Amino acid sequence: MQPAAPPHAGSRAPVSTRPRLAILGSRGLPARYGGFETFVEELAPRLVERGIDVTVFCEDRTGPKPLVHKGVELRYVRAWAPGPLRTLHFDLACMQRAAWSFDVVYLLGYGAACGARLAQLGGARLWINPGGLEWRRSKWGRHARLWLRAMEATACRVADRMIFDNGALAEEVVARHGARATATIAYGAAALRQRLGTAPLEALGVRPGAYDLVVCRFEPENHLLEIVRAHAAAAARVPLVIVSNADLATDYVRSVRAAAGAEAKFVGTIYAPEVLQPLRQHARLHLHGHSVGGTNPSLLEAMGAGSHVLAADNRFNREVLGANGAYWADEGELVLRLQEAAALAAPRRASYGRANRDRVERAYCWERIADQYAALVTADTGASVARRRAA
Repeated sequence: MQPAAPPHAGSRAPVSTRPRLAILGSRGLPARYGGFETFVEELAPRLVERGIDVTVFCEDRTGPKPLVHKGVELRYVRAWAPGPLRTLHFDLACMQRAAWSFDVVYLLGYGAACGARLAQLGGARLWINPGGLEWRRSKWGRHARLWLRAMEATACRVADRMIFDNGALAEEVVARHGARATATIAYGAAALRQRLGTAPLEALGVRPGAYDLVVCRFEPENHLLEIVRAHAAAAARVPLVIVSNADLATDYVRSVRAAAGAEAKFVGTIYAPEVLQPLRQHARLHLHGHSVGGTNPSLLEAMGAGSHVLAADNRFNREVLGANGAYWADEGELVLRLQEAAALAAPRRASYGRANRDRVERAYCWERIADQYAALVTADTGASVARRRAA
């Protein structure tokens, strides 16, 4: 891949005197997928409102290709590589096209950190957000894990700033590799204060307050196998609604289905907020088993919905949930936590939910997070913006 050359001066549009930020590494806007896409959907328009020119690089696709979304410029890049290499090719191509045009290039994920210099050719500052400990995910084979672990180290070495959404994750990664500069800014979520309707529950055959919920991908590090076995062993007497990609033909999916009790309801993936938010809000309990680091959007959304949460016991989840839930270290302990939760009086369970909503409003509000990012953009682009204004 040849480095992108700077455009000829005569072909340039009028130079903006606002800070210029490019966001790479998501599939683009409007958001249709997971955590990084939702993050960009929430953050980018708010930064525009705060006086920053934001461009989001999107996967080229069939169908409509808007050039602007909520004030955010969209640029499309096509990747041709097959299979898992497609994401690497996409990120590298985006970095090449982002050279020379921005004050800050913000890369989400570190799988393409080997090409980071492409984004720095024109003097842009490069930020990298690892998201989590990607190399620990079981879905990757041995060689992919080795690559991702090497890219984590590379990201810390080449990025002008590493940005983490979780303090415990920052401590672990920086202790292992060091970093030139860091910032910790949380992921966000909305606190649902209004009472939502129950029609989506009726469609799934469950009643408000009479089912437990788990929302995750079918991956061993999310401990879904332990959750379904513990729920069956605890004799919970309420359905366990499992929102996940249960249609995968993998040994792990088959093992989870085989271990699930009669009360387990596999309902597939649900992305529509008009279905997922009521499902979260009206659940008796939310079971959260994620363990690969970072601030998980599913946990924040459960808290924002006012759920009582039983979470896998690790530093990342404890930082987010605090004292407003209960923790389990293994399957046996989860059985005990489920039995204790079943014995809680409804007012006590509701008090956990209120505390979780308050915590989301206080620490994980998108407006607060956008203010933090805007301040960081201003701090890191002050010199380049001042030069353009003086020119």
